[in-house]
Amino acid sequence: MSLLFRYLTRNNAFILLPTLGVGIGLYVLTDLFERLDNFIEAGLSAGMVLTYFVVKTPLVISQILPVIFLLSTVIQLCLMARNRELTALQAGGISLGVVANSMILCGVFWSCVQLGFSEYLGVAGERESARIWQEEVRKKNLAATVLHDVWFADGDWIVSLKTLDPKAQGTGFSGYELSEDGLGIERIVQASSFSAAPDHWVLRDVRVYTPAAFSQVVQPELILPLAQDPETFRLVSTTTKPQQLPLWQLGEAIEQLRSSGSNVESLRTAWHAKIAYAASILVMAFVATAIVSWKDNIYIAVTLALVVTFLYYAVYTLGTTLGQRGLIPPFAGAWSANIIAAAIALWRLLPLLLRRV
Repeated sequence: MSLLFRYLTRNNAFILLPTLGVGIGLYVLTDLFERLDNFIEAGLSAGMVLTYFVVKTPLVISQILPVIFLLSTVIQLCLMARNRELTALQAGGISLGVVANSMILCGVFWSCVQLGFSEYLGVAGERESARIWQEEVRKKNLAATVLHDVWFADGDWIVSLKTLDPKAQGTGFSGYELSEDGLGIERIVQASSFSAAPDHWVLRDVRVYTPAAFSQVVQPELILPLAQDPETFRLVSTTTKPQQLPLWQLGEAIEQLRSSGSNVESLRTAWHAKIAYAASILVMAFVATAIVSWKDNIYIAVTLALVVTFLYYAVYTLGTTLGQRGLIPPFAGAWSANIIAAAIALWRLLPLLLRRV
């Protein structure tokens, strides 16, 4: 690890951390002013309000870290240019491309930090803050939320549920077992109630119909080898966000819902968007270096960085929206902003990155 790299990364952290603190403060104050009336009407204590914002802070960090990294890197490079440090480096035979490589490595590090906050602390904080908002402010009992009219496929079974509660229990089970060729129905199973376990479902008050034999059997209980996890269906309810699941759990839910015949374009886009947003910090390293290589005046460079941030989020939002609606592939929707920003920045930086020291 060279002395120059240590110097650049240390300065980057010294600028980024205070800037991040200011960003968190502005975000929290804005959110507080927007929700203050709701907190007062709900009669929340100061401690509960504080808890709401404390548990939400990791999510806030993961959301604003890309723009904070872009601004801090632009400020750092502009200060180096104003202090003639970049000129001294170039006079010593060290091109801006070497500095850009160090900023890119910083971007890789902060991308990992963002992903960690987003998928660990951020997920837990988002769930808890959503619970406080719904239960303490909106006075909704999320534990009592019941889904209605759920359909899914599992192996040879097509299943319909009248109700499904958060405890993986419900009423109105109707299951249709398909024949081996998939063209007929071997059995029809109906039950007044059921409960789901990880590898089987227990049905109660059961009636089994066999169309080929024109027979009917009544049983007090029946166990079916269904592997479908009922919790995955909460992803398609209006109160649940895909962002409230870690990356790996969201991937598992996508596979289960896909096998059950559900449309998973929205969830696949959300899965790609999680990775793309973390990778955006690496892209911002290219963008920041490209901006300063073109104009190292701190006022112009920071203004341009803010404009780039606005355009990036506009393209990112548009792409994810189109991907969630199935108008473009999920990968293209989630990664379009990164690809466009990186392509423009590399067009400016490529000669610098290829230049030998």
